[in-house]
Amino acid sequence: MKSDSHATKWLMAAVCLAVLAYFGMQTLRYFHDPMATAVVYSYQAENSSSVAGWVVRDEQVVDGKSGGLLRLSRTEGEKVSRGGEIARIYADQASLDRQTDIDGLRTQLSQLQYAQTASDSGEETLKLDQRITDGILALRGDIASDRLDAADSQVRELRALVLKRDYTYSGDGDLDARIKELQKELQTLRSKAASSVRTVTAPESGVYSAVTDGYEAVLTPDFLKTVTPSSLAAVTADPSAQSDLGKLIRGETWYYAASMAASEAAKLTVGQTLTLRFARGETRTLQVRLTSLSDEEKGRVAAVFSCRQYLSEVTMLRRQSADIIWDTVSGLRLPADALRVDSDGQAGVYCVVGVTARFKPVKVVYTGDGYVLVRPAGQEKNPIRSGDQVIITSQKLYDGKVVG
Repeated sequence: MKSDSHATKWLMAAVCLAVLAYFGMQTLRYFHDPMATAVVYSYQAENSSSVAGWVVRDEQVVDGKSGGLLRLSRTEGEKVSRGGEIARIYADQASLDRQTDIDGLRTQLSQLQYAQTASDSGEETLKLDQRITDGILALRGDIASDRLDAADSQVRELRALVLKRDYTYSGDGDLDARIKELQKELQTLRSKAASSVRTVTAPESGVYSAVTDGYEAVLTPDFLKTVTPSSLAAVTADPSAQSDLGKLIRGETWYYAASMAASEAAKLTVGQTLTLRFARGETRTLQVRLTSLSDEEKGRVAAVFSCRQYLSEVTMLRRQSADIIWDTVSGLRLPADALRVDSDGQAGVYCVVGVTARFKPVKVVYTGDGYVLVRPAGQEKNPIRSGDQVIITSQKLYDGKVVG
């Protein structure tokens, strides 16, 4: 019995040693793999410069003080014609409450009139359902992009559409009588409100913005004609130029003026079309034109870029960091350590093909931080492709070596 017990112990010890040896070898291979590989994939690199600057627009502050309870009639970035209403000023809270009642009656009247015309039209009902669906999608987009002013307007419109749909499907009373009753109530309220409301109109056409920051008379298109790095650094706001009635942005063009290194600016040409990407406030990439470059000051120049798109989406931007992108390079990305040179001086990489290493010539088109972008070189029948496994580290590689 004692002999069997010793044999069992020796057997268990041998099994434990074998298991430990196996895991030890696997750990050693994990931390010291004689052949490390990486997957090749398509990639696009950018030649760009990071700058900080100012958004410049041709702006006119709406003069005057509200002197009462202000209620804006326009949303941020909305186009307004000359003489168009931009706000209403109510003498007191009672006047504002009366206007709220007027808006409610107008909404009800619109719903009833719609129900009256659409009750016998299936096509109109389908159009209403589609408008509700589109409105929900638009609301989701406004919330996702933090445009809460537009989202608030969208909510009000959606509420009206849903109520119209409810009247269309279930309204069965005397619509004519109810419509006449609402019209009478509306007329009475309007006559009472006429003397307690002041309307603010646009002095000229433009894009409306409710926010003034004091830079409207400082950062102007005329300022850009003689802009320098030092004048950009010295820009300060004029608080006396602000107004709670907002401002109008004239024209269709806005500008971005930034100080940048003269060595980076030397790569650019006035009139060149570039890509501008703001760090915050606007998610999309913008196509801009380099309008001017100032004389050099202490190794820096002032660059002015112009754009004729998306003015209504940049009305609230002013001090902005951005990337100026003047070129993009596409290729296959792989670690720089994977590059080799064969005996003929041809640059290339070794890829795992089946169980062997195959040399594939490449041409380097971009060098990044620890990586390169390459394209196939020569007329190879089996050139390097996205998804290939390139060998990064291995000893004594040659074409056809068994590595699997």
